[in-house]
Amino acid sequence: MKKLLLSFFLFCVAIVFSQDKNNFPKEENNLILQAPIGSWDEAIPLGNGLTGGLLWGGKSTIKLSLDRGDLWDERTNGPKEWWKTQTWVKGGNMWEDAYYGAYPTKLPAGGIEFTLNNNAVKSFELNKQKATGIVHLANGKQANVFFSAIRPVAIFRISDQDLKGFEVLSPLQVSAKYKGKSAGPESHSVNALGYPEATNSSEGNSKWYLQQAAEGLVYCVYTETRHLKGESIIAISVTTNRDGGDPVALAKKHCADALNNGIDKCFSEHVKWWKAFWGQSQIILPEKRMQDYYTFARYLYGSGSRGDAPPMPLQGVWTSATGSLPPWKGDYHSDLNTQMTYIAYQTAGNFDEGSSYLNFLWNKRDLWRAFAKDFYETPGLAVPGVMTVAGQPLGGWGAYSLSPTMTSWNAHLFYLHWLYTADDTFLKERAYPWCKEAAECLRGLLKLDKNGNLKLLRSSSPEIFGNKWLEPNTNYDLMSMKMHFLAVAEMAEAQGLTAEAKSWNELAIKLGDFHVASDGELMLDSKLLLREHHRHLSNIIGIYPFNLITIEGSKEDQRRINTTLNREEWNAPKHNEWCGYSWAWMSCMQARVSNAESAYHHLDVFEKAYILRNGFHVNQDQTLDARYGWGGGKPFTLEGNFIAMQAMQEMLLQSWSATPGKLDSGIIRIFPATPKEWADISFTDLRAEGGYKVSGTRKDGKITWISITAKKRGTVKIKDNFEGQTPKWNSKEVKFQNGIYEIPVERGQRLEAQF
Repeated sequence: MKKLLLSFFLFCVAIVFSQDKNNFPKEENNLILQAPIGSWDEAIPLGNGLTGGLLWGGKSTIKLSLDRGDLWDERTNGPKEWWKTQTWVKGGNMWEDAYYGAYPTKLPAGGIEFTLNNNAVKSFELNKQKATGIVHLANGKQANVFFSAIRPVAIFRISDQDLKGFEVLSPLQVSAKYKGKSAGPESHSVNALGYPEATNSSEGNSKWYLQQAAEGLVYCVYTETRHLKGESIIAISVTTNRDGGDPVALAKKHCADALNNGIDKCFSEHVKWWKAFWGQSQIILPEKRMQDYYTFARYLYGSGSRGDAPPMPLQGVWTSATGSLPPWKGDYHSDLNTQMTYIAYQTAGNFDEGSSYLNFLWNKRDLWRAFAKDFYETPGLAVPGVMTVAGQPLGGWGAYSLSPTMTSWNAHLFYLHWLYTADDTFLKERAYPWCKEAAECLRGLLKLDKNGNLKLLRSSSPEIFGNKWLEPNTNYDLMSMKMHFLAVAEMAEAQGLTAEAKSWNELAIKLGDFHVASDGELMLDSKLLLREHHRHLSNIIGIYPFNLITIEGSKEDQRRINTTLNREEWNAPKHNEWCGYSWAWMSCMQARVSNAESAYHHLDVFEKAYILRNGFHVNQDQTLDARYGWGGGKPFTLEGNFIAMQAMQEMLLQSWSATPGKLDSGIIRIFPATPKEWADISFTDLRAEGGYKVSGTRKDGKITWISITAKKRGTVKIKDNFEGQTPKWNSKEVKFQNGIYEIPVERGQRLEAQF
C-alpha cells in the first residue's frame, strides 16, 4: 500500500510540474511599464542574440532602437599593435592611453520611429513567454513586435488606422535629434567617429539607410511594409557587408522571405523556439517581484545570446540609443563583467545560449596565442582583460586590463560547462585543450621566490585603489591560478592523463597558501588588509565562485570564512563603493556558505535599489534616499542581472566539490540556503554538476519532494540537509554515510524521494 501511495503521489507531482512547464513564465510575470518611457535604458528589451531592439516612447511616438552584436569600430586609438612593443615586462603608457579615444567602440544601429494617427501610447508590455513587445494604445488596440528567434528579422504589427507613418534613422540622425546625450562613463557622441552621413533611400513599400563606417564596414537597416487585413506588417532587418554581398540586397531578401512565408508561421516558429528555451528549467518563487526579476534575467539569455552570435558585451545587444556611444565602449571586460554575464546559464540549463562566450574564446585561439607570445612572451594562450569583439586589446587600467589571471576566470567557465553538461567530447576537444594552453602561459610567467613559491612579475586585485599593482601574488591572483591549475588537473585525470594531472596539481601547490591575517581574515596580498567597501570582491573569490575555501572544508577554512565575512567591509548596511553586482555577488557568497538570510538580504537590496524599472542592472543606488550606496548615476551593465539570477539558483541548488581538482567529488545540495521568506517554493530541472537534472518542492519551510535524473551512469551524492526528515527513495540501493546519500544510477534513471 505504501508503495502504491508513493507512486500515486509522484504521479500527481509529475502532472503538476508538467503543467507548470508548459506555462512558464506566466502572464502575471509579464513586464508592464506605463507610458511614457523617456529613457532608452528603461525600454523593453527584445532580441535574437545577434540583433537587439529597445521598445520605448510615449504620446504619439513609438520608438524601436536597434543594435547588432558585431557592429564595431575596430580602429586602434594610437599606434597599431602597441602591445607588441609595450610588453608585460617593459610596461608603457599605452597600457592606459589606448582606452581613452572615441574608438575602438561598439556601435549603435540607429532605429525606427513610428508616429501614431490620432492616438497615444498608454503602456508597454513584454510577454516573456513569447518574447514579444506589446504597445497598448489609448483606443484599446495594440501594436506588437518580435525579433524572430529563427530568422534575421524583426516584425512590427499595427493597425493601418493607427499608423500615420515612420522614419528609419541612422545613428547620426538619432544624434542630431537627441543631441547625442551621454550614456555614461567613457561615452562619446557618434559624431566623434568622423563617419559620413548615412544614405537614406526608399522604393515601393521599402525604406532603408546605408551607413559607411570605418575600415570598410558598411551596415544597413532595411524595412518592408505589407498591408494585410487592415494591418501594417513591417519586416525589419539589420545587415552588414561582412554577411556576404550587398547588405541592402541581403536585408531585402530577409524581409521578403519572412513576409512571403507568412507572419503567423513566422511567429509560431518563434514561439516554438522560446517554448524550448523556457522548457529547460523553471523556478516558482512565492514573491511576485522576485519571480518577475528571475524570469526577466533569464529572458535576457534567450534574447541576448546565441551559440553562433557574438557574446554579450557590457550592454549586450541594447547599445545606447540617443546618438551616443555606449558606456565603457560597450566592450568585453574580463575582470568580472563577462564572466558574471555567463555565470547563470549552467544551472538554468540554457547551454546553447551560454556557449556563445566559450565559442568566442575557442574560435580566437590563434589570436590569443599571438597575444601570449607578443605581449607576455610565453607559450600558450592569453585573453586580454579588456577587448573588442575582434579580440583587440583595449588597454585601460593595466592592473586588470592586461593582467594574465583574467584568463584563468575565463578558463573556469570552460570547466563549469564541462561539469554541468558532463560532456566528455567537450572536455576532450575544447575544455581541456583551451584551459591547458591558458595554464601554460601562466606557467611561463611564474618564477620561484626565495621561499620556493611561484610568483608573477606583477600582481593585482582588480580595481582596488584604482589602477594599482600590489605585492605579488595577491589573493585574487593566487585563487584564480590555483583554481585554474586544479581544474586542468581534474580534466586531465578524467581523460586518464595521470602524469599531466600530477604536474598541474604540483604547480597548484607551489603557488603557496592564501594570505591570511592572524585572526583568519583573507587579505588583499601579503601586506594589506581590505579596509574599504570595495565593489569587486576579488580577494575572497576563493569562496565563490571558485569554492577553494568552503564551509565543508577544514576548520581553518571555516575560520577564514567566518572572520572575513563578518568584517564590516563585507557586512555593512550601506556600501557607498559597491555596485549592484557587488550586492548580488555577496548574495551568492552567503548562499555558498549556507547563510540563507544574509543571501536573501543582499539579493533583496539588489532588487530594490540596483535595477531600473524595466529590470536592467545599474551600477549605483536608485532609491530616493540612496540608503544602500552612492546614488544618482545609472549606466547599466548586464553582469549584475545574471549574477543576481545565479544568486537565486544558488539558494535553491548547489553541487560543488569541497575538493576541486579531485574527480567526481561534487555533492548535490537541495535547498541549501533557502530563506524563511521562501517557505513555499519549487523548481524543475535545474542542472547540477555531473549533468543531473534536479527538481524539488518546499512547503511550509520543509522539503516535501525531490527528483534527480541522471545523464549517464554513475553514483549520485546528495547531502542530507533535510532538517531531520528521512527521504523515502524509489531506489533500494541507497547508502548513507557521513551525512551523504550515495545512490548508483543508470543513464536516464530518475530518482525520486518523498518526505
